[in-house]
Amino acid sequence: MGAFEYTALDSSGKQRKGVIEGDTARHVRTLLREKALLPVSVAEIAAQESKRREGLGSFSLLQRVSAADLALLTRQLATLSKAGLPLEEALLAVSQQTEKPRVQSVLLGVRAKVMEGHSLAAGLGDFPRVFPEIYRATVAAGEQSGHLDLVLERLAEYTESREQIRQKVMGALLYPIALTIICLGIVSLLLTYVVPKVVDVFDSNRSKLPLMTRMLVSVSDFMRDYGLWLLIALALAALAFWRWSQQPAAKRRVQRALLHVPLAGKLLRGFNTARFTRTLSILTASAVPVLDALRIAGEVVTNLPMRDAVTEATARVREGAPIGRSLAASKLFPPMTIHLISSGESSGELETMLDRAALNQERELEGLIAALMGLLGPLLIVGMGLIVMGIVFAMLLPIFEMNTLIR
Repeated sequence: MGAFEYTALDSSGKQRKGVIEGDTARHVRTLLREKALLPVSVAEIAAQESKRREGLGSFSLLQRVSAADLALLTRQLATLSKAGLPLEEALLAVSQQTEKPRVQSVLLGVRAKVMEGHSLAAGLGDFPRVFPEIYRATVAAGEQSGHLDLVLERLAEYTESREQIRQKVMGALLYPIALTIICLGIVSLLLTYVVPKVVDVFDSNRSKLPLMTRMLVSVSDFMRDYGLWLLIALALAALAFWRWSQQPAAKRRVQRALLHVPLAGKLLRGFNTARFTRTLSILTASAVPVLDALRIAGEVVTNLPMRDAVTEATARVREGAPIGRSLAASKLFPPMTIHLISSGESSGELETMLDRAALNQERELEGLIAALMGLLGPLLIVGMGLIVMGIVFAMLLPIFEMNTLIR
């Protein structure tokens, strides 16, 4: 029995979409007619997913399962598996629990594969856009070792921690971004509408304006005459730079340069090191072979020079070199992480030390982000306040001079 996505019309002519299980597409159509629905299209989920991977699906089919949904379904699946529920029943229960059609169709597609006699990892493999390689490799290792429930628990914690970090970063960035947009809007409004009206009053008196006021008038005139063109030029320049930076050689050059920027480099190193060590810790604890674990963990590293360093380290480990020394050769990973990994290798507690290294990097990263966001808000307020104060002062200077002349 497989899972099928369908589109049908009810008795009132309203379109209905959903997922239903059946032996064949003809069987599904029969089931839909029994429910007083007129089938319009019926397609097996596995076939739809292969089209999606090839880019042949519609726009609605290209939607991915979010990280929050993946974390939630992993936690639910881990809870049901730990309670002793058979795997196919656990998948069915989680699919019935969710209200999102995409998640439901994916889970029923995986369940159909499992009911055909395949492993859970094989079922997840039909949906690579939803379940990344680390997820599938960890599940496969858990099935081979007979500890799938424990592995799912680790995966649930891993996906939840990644989602929490993402939400913290987005929440921390939301306030400075909103504040910057509002401040820029206020300054633009002052320069394009308020300043010209005030200056017209002084021009009518034919009085010579102070230097600061004349500079403000020049900026205001430029913004009024060329502001839109400047915005278009900046957008085109940003687009051109983005397209150039997407080329592999240019992307590596830019990302390597960012690693040497004092604050940005520390953030990038910390973020990628935390992801790498946490992923490697999960894979090692799940009995995934070391070389496969290094390869998969390297793929979660977003910085290309650091990813290349992991690839080179994997080649050295294949030749018999220690992991810590191999990673240290690139000098891109923090020394604390290298020492913890080397200590874990020498003491036979690599899994524990990797987990400790990941925790250390995550805490350091969270502290650094919190400190930066705590400083960024006040700095933006002070900076924009100084700009507004300068504009107001430049507009008031002619008034002060007029009062002096009158006296």
